[in-house]
Amino acid sequence: MEEDTKPLLVPVGGDESSYGIMNIQFHPEDFKCKRPFHVEPTNIVSVNDDVHRVTDEASAMNKRIHYYSRLTSPTDRALIAPDHVLPDPDEIYVYSPLGTAFKVDSCTDGYGKNSSIVTIFMIWNTMMGTSILSIPWGIKQAGFTSGIILIILMGILTLYCCYRVVKSRKMIPVIDTSNWEFPDVCKYYFGSFGQWSSLLFSMVSLVGAMVVYWVLMSNFLFNTGKFIYNFVHDINVTDIVPGTNGSNKGTISVVYLVLLVTVKAAHLGIHLEYNWFTENDFFVPEFRILFPQLTGILTLAFFIHNCVITLLQNNRNQENNVRDLSIAYFLVGLTYLYVGVIIFASFPSPPLSKECIEENFLDNFPSDDIMSFVARIFLLFQMMTVYPLLGYLARVQLLRQFFENPYPSIFHVLALNIAIVGAGVAMARFYPNIGGIIRYSGATCGLAFVFVYPSLIYVISLHRAGQLTWPALITHIFIILLGLANLIAQFLL
Repeated sequence: MEEDTKPLLVPVGGDESSYGIMNIQFHPEDFKCKRPFHVEPTNIVSVNDDVHRVTDEASAMNKRIHYYSRLTSPTDRALIAPDHVLPDPDEIYVYSPLGTAFKVDSCTDGYGKNSSIVTIFMIWNTMMGTSILSIPWGIKQAGFTSGIILIILMGILTLYCCYRVVKSRKMIPVIDTSNWEFPDVCKYYFGSFGQWSSLLFSMVSLVGAMVVYWVLMSNFLFNTGKFIYNFVHDINVTDIVPGTNGSNKGTISVVYLVLLVTVKAAHLGIHLEYNWFTENDFFVPEFRILFPQLTGILTLAFFIHNCVITLLQNNRNQENNVRDLSIAYFLVGLTYLYVGVIIFASFPSPPLSKECIEENFLDNFPSDDIMSFVARIFLLFQMMTVYPLLGYLARVQLLRQFFENPYPSIFHVLALNIAIVGAGVAMARFYPNIGGIIRYSGATCGLAFVFVYPSLIYVISLHRAGQLTWPALITHIFIILLGLANLIAQFLL
């Protein structure tokens, strides 16, 4: 028992109060979750040269906690370290692998280090993907006026469903859900069906994104080659009007696309004519029956529901989560509206018809247009870096679910990679229409993560709490039916 009273930290010399304090922020729930109190040396900041040495007992305890934390899933609380193993919150030390420990003076009230501004733009940047390239085409399919209305309405609807996702964990009584992601919530309410169906729809979104990336990388690489060929052979095919070729991510690319759109619009001017229900040789009606094609694209364009909990956990002020999420959605919708409306309005009609707007609006510019060439280069290199990450996420989710190991063998990984890359090559060869791929994958994964699961979970939680009302039930059933109609319409139009 004498060893139990020995301090975990043995000072090298001097009084404990004379040592420096770390400027490290802690999740206040960490002590409840008993996460290992450990950081890498590169994350240690604001410390003095004098340090405490970690005793063998403290080092062994830290290793045991790390080991136990890997034996079960994050949602299983069975092997969480008990309270008496950890120091009090005001006596927490952070241990480094080098055998040193630093005292933390106090814990912050926030969950993470990110301010609201950082959180807002992180969500904005995460949602800004390849869908932005197809927004002008989607507006053309829906009609100019109805396209603007649909972007606003879909933004509001997906924001509400995302809000329901954020609040879903807090609707679960008794159980500690601080470490849960949305698939864990689905598993709690729907059992193994929720677990496997969330995996299926998550894979649809990941593989769909990878297929779109492969098609776009092929397109950008082809047009880049054409630009270099024309430049070397001094061939000039640039025109002031966009062509009619038949054939995420990252703040820099999005900002550059906005700049490109602005410059081209200033050069081409505005070309609009309002025909509410009839079309002519150069303009399309304001309302068209093909509008579900835009809603399918927008479902993926506003899709962040499967990772929004993780993003908001890093927000310093958790009470501002709803406000910051709303601002981020507003900025995303504003960006889509700006790019889509400006490209559609400035497309030169006449001499060209609005029907000539391509599914990737960059295809409307000649391959040797300088600004378009730079945009394609930006997007090409960013997609080349993001594509392996998406493949890794798909591999981890799928193989870990089936084999409880993200790398069961080189043959499993090779077979999965061949299947995913093969799907991208086949689509690039036989169906290189990114607007179609985006709307199909967006409507499919959105049916589950955007419309069905958030609404069903909310209705079930209200029912269990005895607070379900008819207006709430009818409203959320209507949302589910909208998602189902959105998916069905993609295959009928």
